Amino acid sequence: MLSSVATMVDHETMSMEFQTRRRTVDHNAYSDDPYAKEFGIKISEQLAQVEARVLPAPRLKYHESGRIKDCLPEIGCWNMMNKNVSAFVILQFFPEMAVQRHVQDAVARDFCYELAGMCYISCMVFNPEPILPLSSGRPDQVEKVLKSRYHDVMTRLQPRGRDVDLLVVILPDNIGSLYGDLKRICETDLGIVSQCCLTNQVFKKNKQYLANVALKINVKVGGRNTVLVDALCRRIPLVGDRPTIIFGADVTHPPPGEDSSPSIAAVVASQDWPEVTKYAGLVCAQAHRQQLIEDLFKKWQDPVRGTVTGGMVKELLISFRRATGRKPERIIFYRDGVSEGQFYQVLLFELDAIRKTCESLEPNYQPRVTFVVVQKRHHTRLFANNYGDRNAVDRSANILPGTVVDSRICHPTEFDFYLCSHSGIKGTSRPAHYHVLWDENKFSADDLQSLTNNLCYTYARCTRSVSIAAFRARFYMEPETSDGGSVSRFAGRGGGGATSRSSRSPTSVAEVRPLPPLKENVKRVMFYC
Repeated sequence: MLSSVATMVDHETMSMEFQTRRRTVDHNAYSDDPYAKEFGIKISEQLAQVEARVLPAPRLKYHESGRIKDCLPEIGCWNMMNKNVSAFVILQFFPEMAVQRHVQDAVARDFCYELAGMCYISCMVFNPEPILPLSSGRPDQVEKVLKSRYHDVMTRLQPRGRDVDLLVVILPDNIGSLYGDLKRICETDLGIVSQCCLTNQVFKKNKQYLANVALKINVKVGGRNTVLVDALCRRIPLVGDRPTIIFGADVTHPPPGEDSSPSIAAVVASQDWPEVTKYAGLVCAQAHRQQLIEDLFKKWQDPVRGTVTGGMVKELLISFRRATGRKPERIIFYRDGVSEGQFYQVLLFELDAIRKTCESLEPNYQPRVTFVVVQKRHHTRLFANNYGDRNAVDRSANILPGTVVDSRICHPTEFDFYLCSHSGIKGTSRPAHYHVLWDENKFSADDLQSLTNNLCYTYARCTRSVSIAAFRARFYMEPETSDGGSVSRFAGRGGGGATSRSSRSPTSVAEVRPLPPLKENVKRVMFYC
């Protein structure tokens, strides 16, 4: 969900931004550059004027039991006052623990009561009493304490045929590597979904903080916070009429200086239709600096079964069919992190992987595919001409959320556009640049721009979820060395159920080490939120 808090900024901020850019142009004297003159290039000292339009925000649907059953966001913002989450899961059994003895039992218990109360306000059922009293442990013994706590809880729950719903963990403010270690142990070893809270927030018990945590808990355990009204009414063009799955994919690379560490690929895909709000995520490792996602489709020889196919796309398609009872007839694939020089290399490889996956599932199964590249690392910034008019900008003096530019600064013949779907809080908003490389669904510009903008108003939009899932995978590395150092710290994982495999880079003899897979009960929910 987009934040409902924005910083008020005087509109002179935008004027200062203009002045800074103009001073930069004057200082660099682009217009006097001899090389530019030689080629007949003239560089204006003024910003380019482009036409833009602002897409309307979608109406959001909440549960019928709330006082407010639907709402229309204003300038990209809304809140949960008088609204109940669209779908919830009953939380009956959860343990609680603190890392280091820095929170008294009474304080932790009060915090849980406040959190349970906030969940109740949003129509979530959250038993305020932990199944066991608070336990604590030292940071260097987090794995031992977690496993001991899990054993104690399961000893009590298993006779009832129940499992742990959620682990609430209170971490010290100087968190260090504790967060990553805890997530790795919970999600790949014990099979528990966890919610971490910092000590200072436990003492503050801020209402806005508790509301945000409650929303995160709901989606982590399988609930749904909100849904698009147009989705429920089947009014989203080329999505509501036929079963449609929306993918998001990204590859994160190790930091500069890491010459042999694997890159990590993450893929998320919607698991409900027509709501398209719940996403499952898979993560795997691949060769160092490899941009193509190698594990989208896999084929190998098994001594018993013969030729076997698999991969991330196949698992997510199967999961979608199990969840909805329908096989996708349309695939919309948002791909992040691709430079222009790699567009068609990535398209050919990954579109082929999608095609092969569909053929392996069923003969003549050929859903229509739309392949869109999303770029955030660019230098284009958009400003409102009439930034002095409060109706033309948001509360941070940025362009309004939903602003679209698809002419003049875009490609003259290809299908691309800039979309700023969020409301800026601090600094200058950076629009996302979308390139449609393949479109068998025949989206019009209006329909695809509207769909993309609307997806950004659901809690777990694909482009955001995939980035979080990719970075979460870094926490699943074996903690053999300190941060930033070795191959083991960046070992890959076939998480979310994708089978890991060892890969060899064409330019390196270092073998990619697989990360431990997620537990089955974890990968079914949006654990990464």
